[in-house]
Amino acid sequence: MDETATADAGGSGTAGADAGGSDAPAGDPVVVGEGVRKAYGDVDALDGVDLDVAAGEVFGLIGPNGAGKTTLVRALTGTTEAEGDLRVFGAPPREVDPSRIGLLPQSFDPPARLTARELVDYYGGLYDAARDTEAVLDDVGMADDADAWYETLSGGQKRRTCVATAVVNDPDLLFLDEPTTGIDPAGRRAIHRLIERLAADGTTVFLTSHAMDEVERLADRVAMLRDGRVVASGAPDRLVAEHGGAPRLDAATAGPATEETAAAVAAGVRERLGDDPSVEATDGGLRVRGVRPEAIGAAVDALDGAGVAFDSLSWSEPSLEDVYLRLTGEEYARRGGDTEETPAAAVDGGER
Repeated sequence: MDETATADAGGSGTAGADAGGSDAPAGDPVVVGEGVRKAYGDVDALDGVDLDVAAGEVFGLIGPNGAGKTTLVRALTGTTEAEGDLRVFGAPPREVDPSRIGLLPQSFDPPARLTARELVDYYGGLYDAARDTEAVLDDVGMADDADAWYETLSGGQKRRTCVATAVVNDPDLLFLDEPTTGIDPAGRRAIHRLIERLAADGTTVFLTSHAMDEVERLADRVAMLRDGRVVASGAPDRLVAEHGGAPRLDAATAGPATEETAAAVAAGVRERLGDDPSVEATDGGLRVRGVRPEAIGAAVDALDGAGVAFDSLSWSEPSLEDVYLRLTGEEYARRGGDTEETPAAAVDGGER
């Protein structure tokens, strides 16, 4: 980035966009959306979305398929029209200098008979100043496969190459729509390190992903979309504290547990800890909620006291995935009872 871009994009932003939330970022935001609306026929893809993204922060956007994430990215990058007030660097999206923006859409099919190196060279050539192609390929883990045709690459290698084309111009603001889809663990780590390095250098990153661990690791703030509306937003740890629920201890048994067994375990936990526990039977055994690490032994004694023979125990704290499931449900249906499958193509389809 040149000195002007660094000054514009530099800074740090950690905190939430909840109404009246104490996490609100300071200074003029890089991205603003107020009352953003977009409809495809009778489907409201975006239904009054409000958000802002501070300079230098990684902002995560999550939600089920068909919730409107890609439509919002397209509206903010000026690739689709939407109602409401949308500003990027203080201007309407279509008036922003394209060299300041990097975009990796959800669906991107570059020429198949170009090599990874040729593709990065081509997209770098669209700008007056671009990063060194070899350095970019190395950043995304494609240095060893740079001379392979795009059509011969694996799905993960293709996605890494696409990420390279999105960052070759050294953007001040980078939109990444599902950047690690289909990428193996090593490739994901390379992309994660790249995002962290870009943010540390002052790039503002707008990230959408279905990988909750990815968003929880990378994002300073998160907004969750459902039915085209923001239903929760804030720093990941804040969302987990507010919506994630209690820690849980899972006991895996040979078969499904009964409600009677769950009640017996609950009585044993109550006797040993004095709490009013939540114990539920699951397909794989029993789940005891609200067990802190220091109370695991007492919970195990309660299981033994109830005659529960278990194969293994696992304890976990709530995560952003628990927040996601709690606020959206494991099975997602759009308003009016339609499943997300039908409108998803219209709502979350995207092109470069």
